[in-house]
Amino acid sequence: MDVKTEAGVFNVQIDGPEEAPWLVLSHSLGSTLGMWASQVAAFTQRFRVLRYDTRGHGRSCVPPGEYSMADLGSDVLGLLDALRAERVAFCGLSMGGATALWLGTHARDRLTHVVVCNSTPWFGPPETFAERIEAVRKGGLGTLVDATMERWFTPAFRAESPDVVARVRREFLATPVDGYAGCLAALRDHDERAHLARIDLPMLVIAGQYDVSPPPASARAFATQLREAHFVELPAAHLSNLGAPEAFDEAVMGFLGSG
Repeated sequence: MDVKTEAGVFNVQIDGPEEAPWLVLSHSLGSTLGMWASQVAAFTQRFRVLRYDTRGHGRSCVPPGEYSMADLGSDVLGLLDALRAERVAFCGLSMGGATALWLGTHARDRLTHVVVCNSTPWFGPPETFAERIEAVRKGGLGTLVDATMERWFTPAFRAESPDVVARVRREFLATPVDGYAGCLAALRDHDERAHLARIDLPMLVIAGQYDVSPPPASARAFATQLREAHFVELPAAHLSNLGAPEAFDEAVMGFLGSG
């Protein structure tokens, strides 16, 4: 369904009982809300699950120019206001995890719990993102897709689940270039390292054993800087919710049910 906010129109999917507490799922760069399809059955047993296409992705709006993490976080707040969702648990992966950290430091009163998956408070030198922005604007997402799939999934998973990889690959290639580049700019400028001490919400940090960005050691170190953080390492690469779905669901649901 479409939800209109001040920033534009967003494609969302809502599942689960109307009276249940809200759980928002935020996807990675170059993906869509469909990334979370494997989690819906488990999560809707206890939650009203809101999935959404981030600006510049899927069937959501593609505003012109570069984006910021404040834009991505404010988009979430606009959706919550439009849906009259006062407080929510928020689970984000990669870019979605960066959004979770922004919300945790700038809008903590709207959150009950935060799950940060395969993400980090700082993604590294801006020059790396500048190169990716230039590459995608010159050659399209096809120039990045092979390396991205290799980073997102282990060789074993790519061999055992080619249908999943093919679906994710199609979604990646279908992402609007302007939207992908705009979100790359948000990740380029993302830096919440100085604000981590402000997050006093229950938090779960999930890392992938085979993830290279961020590697599990970096994710564990980041988790130690948070006041109320739990840390879980799963046998997966970057898209841990797809690479180890049962363990992912168990970790998230266990954490959200712990208080």
